[in-house]
Amino acid sequence: MAKLYFYYSAMNAGKTTHLLQSSYNYRERGMNTLILSPAFDNRYGVGKVTSRIGIESPSIIFAEKENIYNLTNKIHIDRKINCVLVDEAQFLSKDQVYQLTEIVDQLDIPVLAYGLRTDFQGELFTGSQYLLAWADHLKELKTICHSGKKATMVVRVDEKGRAVKSGNQVEIGGNDRYISVSRAEYKRIFYGEGIIETVQLSLPIEEKK
Repeated sequence: MAKLYFYYSAMNAGKTTHLLQSSYNYRERGMNTLILSPAFDNRYGVGKVTSRIGIESPSIIFAEKENIYNLTNKIHIDRKINCVLVDEAQFLSKDQVYQLTEIVDQLDIPVLAYGLRTDFQGELFTGSQYLLAWADHLKELKTICHSGKKATMVVRVDEKGRAVKSGNQVEIGGNDRYISVSRAEYKRIFYGEGIIETVQLSLPIEEKK
């Protein structure tokens, strides 16, 4: 019986690597996967998902108003889809998360969605909110704050390492703009006067232990 899975984390926890490994596991057994990614996330080029360690795969992009159920069903008619994998699932709308549940319930295709839980202001993304509410299984992928604690939140910073406290919820960026931190560090930086020093910004999160 198919189920909807939501893998969530702060940034740099290996979500895309996990997605690509899951897709590979299906394909290694002769099964077809469908990888979906948001159209506006063009950090590594449109129509592909790329992990920080350099592995990548082509993807089908979906627009902000795309009906993901119809998109998947059309492809499924042409070639059987055994699993749907969604990158950057926090950017889904409420309707699109519902459509993922329809892929599971009506087409009996498992869906693995990967995304951030909260934005730079500590608020839930819409996609994550409804995935947390409606998914059959929730799994946290863990990463480490530079303090050594588990990172659970993401802070957006300026060029001086100070927290950016206002702005659009969605702003594409990488390690130079977004840092994964523990809740305690988030409060120190976002609500206090703390900063993340430049040397910390230049290192991969795994090295900040």
